[in-house]
Amino acid sequence: MNTNTTTSQATVSESNRSRILQHLYHNGISSRAQIAKALGLTPAAITKITARLLEAGIITETGDFEGSKNRRSIGLTLDVTRFHVVGVKFARSLVEIGLFDLAGNRISLEDLPTVSEDTIPATLVTIRDHVNRLIASDDAIVAVGIAVPGPYLRDQGRTAVVSSMTSWRSVNFRTEFADAFPVPVYIEQDARAGALAQYLFDRHSTCENLAYYLMGEGVGLGVINNGQLINGAQGAATEIGHISIDINGIPCDCGNVGCLERYCSAVAIHERLNNSHIVAGTQSMTHAQACRALFAAAETGNSAARVLVHDIGRYAGYGCVTILNAYNPERIVVGDIVSEAGQPLLDAIHEVIDERAIPDIARATTIALSTLPTDATVTGAAAVAITQFLEHPSVFFDDV
Repeated sequence: MNTNTTTSQATVSESNRSRILQHLYHNGISSRAQIAKALGLTPAAITKITARLLEAGIITETGDFEGSKNRRSIGLTLDVTRFHVVGVKFARSLVEIGLFDLAGNRISLEDLPTVSEDTIPATLVTIRDHVNRLIASDDAIVAVGIAVPGPYLRDQGRTAVVSSMTSWRSVNFRTEFADAFPVPVYIEQDARAGALAQYLFDRHSTCENLAYYLMGEGVGLGVINNGQLINGAQGAATEIGHISIDINGIPCDCGNVGCLERYCSAVAIHERLNNSHIVAGTQSMTHAQACRALFAAAETGNSAARVLVHDIGRYAGYGCVTILNAYNPERIVVGDIVSEAGQPLLDAIHEVIDERAIPDIARATTIALSTLPTDATVTGAAAVAITQFLEHPSVFFDDV
């Protein structure tokens, strides 16, 4: 048989397997007839493909249930609790490792000790050891997803800029982790991973055009347009944190000045707190601890803290105006450390939107705080792995 023909058939078969898995993932128990109708495939094709998936143990039969026209049908399901993935989140000083099922439910979560420029090599060793221990103790783990700060140069495997922690630039994540574990490894920019988490797991939204606005130790953006991530030529698209909002502003490690990240990231907030007397003792806190201390002070009525939170929210609002104009999403979800400021942050964002955004676009866009029970970036790392599991099942199961 012609090699090209064989390759084409294999590609079609893999695509159809993926479509069936994704249908079951998003729609739950379905009969073969329901799947055939939804996907436009013949009953014979569905029977053949599902037989292979059943044999491989990827899907299971659930017994009889009522189908169309009151006929009894045998249900098929993808048991989202049967398979697990590991998610690893890298921030500047923070690394989290989580274990999740395919529905994004957290099984375990661990924060590693705070990372400094000097401890990065030891941290990489700790991550490899920790993840390998998880895999050795849980044979349901099928993949590892890793979320790293952007701009992440996908073809090179490294991050081009990591403000305030420059040593991360010398780390090649692909070299460090691609062959470190006995299961496949997938690496994605952190905000894009967060966008995938919102897309897969946010039960409050099913929109196909959404933006995840990451406001953590850095500021980033992941955009899903018509159900697909926007990546760019090198995987470095949507880097909103390095868009200048003040051409005469604060210098940034990226070489630009006035970058959004220099005004409303957790690192920038921590710097402002260290240079003020709003909250005591911030010099000895982590970035996340300093931000949470600020938000707590604002909530209890500290007027200076409230002013600072409002100021941060306005800067975040300038970013939202850029998101609206550049990407026109249906929904913007604000997540990570800074989103813990809550409603006062949202109020300040909407204040800027009302002043500066195109009204017709602003009215058509929902802006909300992330409601995921676990940080969207570490959950997003898991989502990266889950997406690959659903899209390329033959990578995980040789006999399908």
